[in-house]
Amino acid sequence: MVADNKASPWWSAGRHTDIRPFLAARNAITRATRAWFEEQGFTEVETAILQVSPGNETHLHAPRTELIAADGEPIVRYLRTSPEFACKKLLAAGETRIFEFARVFRDRERGRLHLPEFTMLEWYRANEAYDAVMADSVVLIAHAVQATGIGQFSFRGQVADPFAEPEMLTVASAFERFAGIDLLATIDDGEGDRTKLAAAADTKIRVAADDTWSDIFSKILVEYIEPNLGQGRLTLLYEYPLPEAALARATSSDTRVAERFEVYACGVELANGFGELTDAAEQRRRFTLAMDEKQRRYGERYPLDEDFLAAVASMPPASGVALGFDRLVMLASGATSVDQVVWTPP
Repeated sequence: MVADNKASPWWSAGRHTDIRPFLAARNAITRATRAWFEEQGFTEVETAILQVSPGNETHLHAPRTELIAADGEPIVRYLRTSPEFACKKLLAAGETRIFEFARVFRDRERGRLHLPEFTMLEWYRANEAYDAVMADSVVLIAHAVQATGIGQFSFRGQVADPFAEPEMLTVASAFERFAGIDLLATIDDGEGDRTKLAAAADTKIRVAADDTWSDIFSKILVEYIEPNLGQGRLTLLYEYPLPEAALARATSSDTRVAERFEVYACGVELANGFGELTDAAEQRRRFTLAMDEKQRRYGERYPLDEDFLAAVASMPPASGVALGFDRLVMLASGATSVDQVVWTPP
């Protein structure tokens, strides 16, 4: 007789019983998070999932759908990869402190740390510097741990104390320390010099002929930098190079780097934050370049949300963070995979 090794459905009683403690932890963290935002004077918002554009980053992929208008004509829409566009429109409308537990969607993603549908906790502060949202991130992570009482994070043999003073590390310093690369020397006039970075990385990673500066940067980051982050305590990796700014503005002290940071624990990226770009022309330029690269690589491009670009031009200075809520719950509950901390896995 051949054994049936097929996993039982997620809704089977035995399997659900096994993950029930993780789901209870999720609810506790959700309550604690909402309470903290309320104490800080934030307004919880709910923005639309269907969008004209799901986001304009080269390597992000979104599910596409088609609506039928009242006149019978088809309308293309995308499931959002982030609530960012809608939230920034609300900032332009006059909101000053907002947060959202947003359901977001990503094609081509599934694994221990990735789901095609997941929850992103995103929040914004108008007229406040991005060190304020950096501090928010640390406090919210500590509140999650307090809600479950786990004490410390443990994942893949690594541990991190979320109550310890976080490590503050610039991206340039991390590349120098862990890869022996002078990253800023490969940036000229805000653009990455592929030849210089490829030469610096020559003995460390395999560089393909069609790799861009950003491709090489990402390979080094994944192989040499990220495994060393969030060891023993949280790491705030900040001042991303300008070619990786996405929707962040350049710093006032060094135009080679941007007001962008990420938070790591046990080598896991938990949050990504920006001092938000409010230059609509520059944002359009970045989006266009990213979509040109997506077209070259994947044979597709997403439209630009003109309404969003108009909002960027009128929104106040702001800072914001996107935090992977399922990953935070996973670490704060002691789960080993994100699919253990969602009620109905996609």
